[in-house]
Amino acid sequence: MSQTALLIELEPVVARNLDRHLSVAKEWFPHEYVPWSEGRTFDGPLGGQAWSPEDSTIPDVARTALVVNLLTEDNLPSYHHEIATLFGRDGAWGNWVHRWTAEEGRHGTAIRDYLTVARSVDPVALERARMTHMSAGYTNVHGDEVLHSLAYVSFQELATRISHRNTGRASGDPTCEALLARVAADENLHMIFYRNLLGAAFELAPSQAMRAVTDVVLDFQMPGNGIEGFARKSVEIALAGIYDLRQHRDEVVAPVLRQWDVFNVTGLDADGEAAREELARHLDSLEQAASRFEERREARRARLASRQSLTAAGH
Repeated sequence: MSQTALLIELEPVVARNLDRHLSVAKEWFPHEYVPWSEGRTFDGPLGGQAWSPEDSTIPDVARTALVVNLLTEDNLPSYHHEIATLFGRDGAWGNWVHRWTAEEGRHGTAIRDYLTVARSVDPVALERARMTHMSAGYTNVHGDEVLHSLAYVSFQELATRISHRNTGRASGDPTCEALLARVAADENLHMIFYRNLLGAAFELAPSQAMRAVTDVVLDFQMPGNGIEGFARKSVEIALAGIYDLRQHRDEVVAPVLRQWDVFNVTGLDADGEAAREELARHLDSLEQAASRFEERREARRARLASRQSLTAAGH
């Protein structure tokens, strides 16, 4: 089925799911999640106090995750351009594109206001990182492939939800945790919307949908992978258990695949069957990789604990 035909056939599904989304989405306001009374003027034209690392009360790894999450949200203009180009600006597709963009726009606003008011990060470094990341922009690697793009966002929205929730918990700050739980709730509804669309696509074009899902899972990358130093930051985040391979496999990939019941889909052609076999093998590989990472992380923690004990004993 052509890309144009897929967009046309899926439009009624978009309309139904947009109505569903609007019926369950809860209105919320970023300003209500920011501790404004804790804010102080920074140095610069207004002559306040410069930021100092001692100003931040959250752990280093939570600060790293917060910055990564925020910079990812910052690229919204590029994301909007990509999905508006792919899905169009008219009809149900266009209504969804604009609603999604409006909801996503709250996330960067709220997180940046929180980080700035709470002095959790260096605002100068944060702004420079934003400029660098947004200057690079974002390009949909799946081009005009509708089903590949729907498959990607089905997994990505859930991955983002989990990353936000776990970052909030790691912060040790109830205000931060409440804010990121609210952001995560938006991401979850977005995931359900896209997951439902691809579920419908499995009925329309099962083999194309299976190939799209397999291609995306085999080469999945978070949209923030273009952030400067992303690989190092991702390892730090994974070591802290905020988002790691185990969570990716068991809490993102597996439940979405289960919802689509991919291993019981019928009507596949030869390529669809081949894609499903590739997917099964990759899940096994992910399991092995996740287990190896967990073993290395536990060994690392044991070494660190031993050194700390020796240091304490030496004192």
